[in-house]
Amino acid sequence: MKRIACLSLGFLLAVPVFTMAQEKEQDRVKESGQVLRDILESPDKGIPHDLVDKAECVVIYPSVKKAAFVVGGSYGRGIMTCRTGAHFNGPWSAPAMMALEGASFGFQIGGQATDFVLLIMNEKGANSVLSSKVKIGGDASAAAGPVGRNLSAETDVLMKAEILSWSRAQGLFAGVSLSGSTMRPDDGANKNLYGTDVSAKDIVFKHEVKAPASASTLLAELNKISPRRKP
Repeated sequence: MKRIACLSLGFLLAVPVFTMAQEKEQDRVKESGQVLRDILESPDKGIPHDLVDKAECVVIYPSVKKAAFVVGGSYGRGIMTCRTGAHFNGPWSAPAMMALEGASFGFQIGGQATDFVLLIMNEKGANSVLSSKVKIGGDASAAAGPVGRNLSAETDVLMKAEILSWSRAQGLFAGVSLSGSTMRPDDGANKNLYGTDVSAKDIVFKHEVKAPASASTLLAELNKISPRRKP
């Protein structure tokens, strides 16, 4: 009886902990959607929509702080969503939780919270990012993204890059190089969000789970701005 009572007490204590962890990840998904909406809806300074149309995946890291990149291995956390369909031409997938590591760009962040948005431009880049820890600019070619809704993105550097990246801090939006930093799936956060062990690749490619309600802003914005990929 004592053992059963202890097990029951342990279960009751674990439920609030899991609920808090799940709510934390849901808040991160919501914030990511709000960041992306604000940037994509910017009337003059934002990500060129023709680049979004060509992208296969989008990654958002909201409110990354310099303090997160001090010695000790802390990291920024965000989400990644990819187009569905065999040829990446369908609606956007449920979000997978992702981690960003590396102090090499701390000088660009300063003391302010910074939002990062990355576009993954091809299947090779998407598979690399979702499979393991990827060094940006090393394992996957990268470039700072151009700024301006109507800006032409047909440059040689942009066309060859697998990852394009931007940052926003204190209202200042700019292309930013994240070369030297690393990106990887955040398996623990995925388990917290979806309540089961599921890989990032299975979330966005195999659609093992349904998108949570917290992803409504994120997916609605992407499906409005770029419902289908354009070659």
